[in-house]
Amino acid sequence: MIDDIVGKLLIATPSLGEGFFHDSVVLLCQHDDEGSMGLVLNKPQPITVFEVLDDMALFETERQKGIAQMKFEEQIVYEAGPVDAYRGFVLHELDKTYDSTMRICSDFNLTTSKDVLELIAHGKGPKRFNLLLGYAGWEAGQLEDELMQNDWLLATPSKDMVFATEPEQMWAMAARGIGFERSQLSSQVGHA
Repeated sequence: MIDDIVGKLLIATPSLGEGFFHDSVVLLCQHDDEGSMGLVLNKPQPITVFEVLDDMALFETERQKGIAQMKFEEQIVYEAGPVDAYRGFVLHELDKTYDSTMRICSDFNLTTSKDVLELIAHGKGPKRFNLLLGYAGWEAGQLEDELMQNDWLLATPSKDMVFATEPEQMWAMAARGIGFERSQLSSQVGHA
């Protein structure tokens, strides 16, 4: 098993082809002898954070709803993976913890409980966060195999990359951060 990769970014290489993970940037949240779990950070869905909060009826007053609409009507929700597409995750900075908060690394927490969404709706949630639906999962040894086949590059995320980068720019920014440009990568698998 490859150690110390939780909290790292997996940057999809062209060898993964045109499927779901094409040009994906994945934050690895869990990796152990049983398998791995990550969240795709750059696949926007056609819904906003406000729409999710409104659909869940989390507003107590019209004023609260109006404030949240102004604040979150532009913030998109992400499709974080093909597994369990309706399961929600809130990836956020370390400024707050909630009922089911899990620390990913020194910069990020992950929360899956409804209380974080209620607090976001009431203006008391984390300062910077992404709302993601679904996740990416790998069976034991599968991610190691994909790394050995050069399907993924490893990088260290920054808070600004995760929370302030446009989804269509994230792959290039993550790759550039480790010294690669798209033109340097081939879809051919091999080792030098």
